[in-house]
Amino acid sequence: MPEKETIERARKDKREGKAASTQAGEFVREEIEHIREGKHGARSTKQAIAVGLSKARRAGVDLPPPQNASTETREQAERDTQRVGKKPSKRRSRATSKALKRENHSAVSKQALSRQAHAAAKERWAASRSRSAKKAAKTRKK
Repeated sequence: MPEKETIERARKDKREGKAASTQAGEFVREEIEHIREGKHGARSTKQAIAVGLSKARRAGVDLPPPQNASTETREQAERDTQRVGKKPSKRRSRATSKALKRENHSAVSKQALSRQAHAAAKERWAASRSRSAKKAAKTRKK
């Protein structure tokens, strides 16, 4: 379950009219913090981000499933969206935690996050990057 502060920050973002991905960013940030403080690990940076996005969907953030992902990933995202407000299964939750605790903590180092961001940006075309930068500039606090 996400922390109360994280949910509150995401709600604040929603009230301010920020995008769903910005609201979900709070959950990703929480996940990264958990890994950094040693609560558990992650196999890769992508996995850490995916866990955060999954938590966001289950907390009620209106995130659409990824368009260019596998069928399984899209279906899982749909299931996460439908699970809003439901408590996770104790047995599955414990199994997930146990598996994540066996993983490494270097997945969210500054280097790893930088590499992931760079690779993700490389896949987008220039017009798309420019458009999102302009959109971000509009919502930035003055």
